[in-house]
Amino acid sequence: MCSRTHATGKLADVTDALPGSGTAQAGTSAEHPAGGGTAQAGDAAEGSASGRAPEDAVVDAWRGLLVAHSRLVPAVEADLRAAGQVPLSWYDVLLELNAAPDLRLRMSELGQRTVLSRTRVSRVVDELAAAGLAERQPDQADGRSSFAVLTPRGKQALRRAWPVYRQAIYRHLGARLTAQQHRELAALLGQVIAVGGGSTMP
Repeated sequence: MCSRTHATGKLADVTDALPGSGTAQAGTSAEHPAGGGTAQAGDAAEGSASGRAPEDAVVDAWRGLLVAHSRLVPAVEADLRAAGQVPLSWYDVLLELNAAPDLRLRMSELGQRTVLSRTRVSRVVDELAAAGLAERQPDQADGRSSFAVLTPRGKQALRRAWPVYRQAIYRHLGARLTAQQHRELAALLGQVIAVGGGSTMP
């Protein structure tokens, strides 16, 4: 799912109407100070009380992320497809181009900003170009690279897709959690993303 998010929009859009989304994160940081042993001690105590190793909770969290992703993304994709809108991979690229200065990004930059691999981004840009929603332009300063540029038709497609996308997010995720749970989930995932923010997929 889409980086900046109108979903990706990314986490910001999921909690767009939920003020105070940073509260849970701040509270978590206070309870588990970086570099301290409090969190580890708490995990050990909790594991001992439940009869399960602390590592089991980590595995459960990882599995939960994978299963949720495997179910939510296809469900949202299906809603977009049923409404005749662009697929999520196209939306993610269009969203990043729309937020970029001059509505364009180098392909390398686009690969870093989206939730797609660099090779997949290249294919998506070719698909968007064939549909008239984006185009490639040569980089005059570097003959080895090129820009992906949002076209007026691409901007229109993004605007048409967002209401459907937003409704799908709230239908498949929003309806299952409370406002407080949304804030907590966004804060926790935000911590995970911040720690691994420098990695990119090939």
